[in-house]
Amino acid sequence: MPIETRPLTPHIGAVMTGVDARRPQTPAEVAAVEAGMDRHAVLVLPGQDLTDEQQLDFSRNFGPLEEGANSTVRANELRLAPTFADVSNLDKSGAKLARDNERRMAALGNRLWHSDASFRAVPARYSILSGRIVTTDSGNTEFADMRAAYDALDDATKAEVEDLVCEHSLIYSRQQLGFTEFLPDERVSMKPVLQRLVRTHPVTGRKSLYLSAHIGAIVGWPRPEAMAFARDLMEHATRPEFVYVHRWTRHDLVIWDNRTTMHRVRRFDDLNIVRDMRRTTTRSDGPTVAQQAA
Repeated sequence: MPIETRPLTPHIGAVMTGVDARRPQTPAEVAAVEAGMDRHAVLVLPGQDLTDEQQLDFSRNFGPLEEGANSTVRANELRLAPTFADVSNLDKSGAKLARDNERRMAALGNRLWHSDASFRAVPARYSILSGRIVTTDSGNTEFADMRAAYDALDDATKAEVEDLVCEHSLIYSRQQLGFTEFLPDERVSMKPVLQRLVRTHPVTGRKSLYLSAHIGAIVGWPRPEAMAFARDLMEHATRPEFVYVHRWTRHDLVIWDNRTTMHRVRRFDDLNIVRDMRRTTTRSDGPTVAQQAA
């Protein structure tokens, strides 16, 4: 079956058929996925009824895997291997998480616009999300094209953002949700890292904004001014014309490039409806800027 792509919006997203993620990929198939990602930033591969091992094998085609995405969860409470981000609403026994469950509270951060692992010195490249049990009337995932958002900036703003560097940390995004108390070891593990505000794609050469809810400062700026500016950029970058809304079908496999997109999940009735989503994530080649004490 030939590999085909069908664009979903003028800027971002495409459906890709002809790739079976359940079996080993040929170099040509890997290259086709990467070319599709370079062009569309988000790919939807429907009908991928994967096991965990098959998802891991497929993901490794695109770089080394992130581990520890659920680092806030005690090891004996993990439902999945540490190479997965468990974005379900299920505990280790398969029961739905209680309203005040700590993992559920932390997962509410997925409803903020963000880029995966921007709080790490070497941030994420691709995120690969498998819809094992999905919600069809809510719980959509939205993707914002940060290339199109950059292109739409006026020349003065492009010049202003070109060399700016931001601090990213899980502390900053969690504070938006009302988390105010952090243990000393959490503050160490969530120490801010530096990321460029404008990135250049290594293949296409296109520039994009690198925004996320994890931003809490701009180097050299007063913090109130920095946060107001970041908010203005976030509002600009998430205008409807830059966004693809994915409505899940069971066994969809959705891949997105964290270097050129932001995303968020929309609210659903997670206290009564089961949603089992399993994400693998690959690392970028290196940091966006040399790190120093933030």
